[in-house]
Amino acid sequence: MCLAIPGKVIKINGSIALVDFSGIVKEINISLVKGVKVGEYVMVHAGFAIEKMDNEYVKEMQRYLNKKSKN
Repeated sequence: MCLAIPGKVIKINGSIALVDFSGIVKEINISLVKGVKVGEYVMVHAGFAIEKMDNEYVKEMQRYLNKKSKN
């Protein structure tokens, strides 16, 4: 089973980006995904961005997960 988590790109330096996962910031390799920009969301697995995500979809997913974690 694989687990990928969405995070927001806050800084890019070459093929490495700082990505914010709801307050936890990690360095992520973005070389597998073309055209990643600061402010976009990427889906991350094992330290690599594997796809860009639609911002509205990610916000909806975060609302759902936050609601579930409070139950």
